[in-house]
Amino acid sequence: MKTIHLPFTEQDLLNLKSGEEILLSGVLFTARDAAHKRLVESLDKNEKLPIDLIGNAVYYVGPTPAQPGQIIGSCGPTSSYRMDPYSMILMRKGLRLMLGKGDRGSAFQEVLKETKSVYLITVGGIGALLSKCVKSARVVAYPELGAEAIYELVIEDFPAIVMIDSTGLNVFE
Repeated sequence: MKTIHLPFTEQDLLNLKSGEEILLSGVLFTARDAAHKRLVESLDKNEKLPIDLIGNAVYYVGPTPAQPGQIIGSCGPTSSYRMDPYSMILMRKGLRLMLGKGDRGSAFQEVLKETKSVYLITVGGIGALLSKCVKSARVVAYPELGAEAIYELVIEDFPAIVMIDSTGLNVFE
C-alpha cells in the first residue's frame, strides 16, 4: 500500500489512481460546512485564508471532543456532497486533495478534472478507530464553530481510497 506524505506534491496527486488504497501521514486540515462557508466568504472579501490551500489536504470531519487521555474524539468522515459548492471555488484557488465519504456531484467532478485535483474517501462508521491514527490535534481557525472549526491534525497511516483521480476517473461510476 502506498503512503502519501502531507503536504503533498503535484506528482503525488498525478500518480494516484482511482480505486487505489493508500495511507496518509503528515498534516491534514479538517473543515466541514460552516468552515467551508467561512473560507469562501474570506475569498470573496479578498482576505487571507487561515490555512494554505496549496499542497494541503482537507478532511470533511467534525471531530468529537477528546475524552481524558485521548488526543481527539471520534473523527469519522461526513458526507462530502454538502461541500461541493464551496469545494469548486476552493479548488480553483489551489485546494487539490479532499477526503470524506460518498459520491460527488457532476459539476464538482468537472472542476476536479479541470484542476487535476483528487477526491479520497475513508470508511464511515469507524471514527473511533480512525482517531487512533491522529498523533496531535489543534484548532487553527474559527474556534467559535466548535467541532466545525478548522483543526490541524498530524496523522500517521490514515487509511483512504482514491475515489476520483486527477483524470476524473470515478470508482462510483
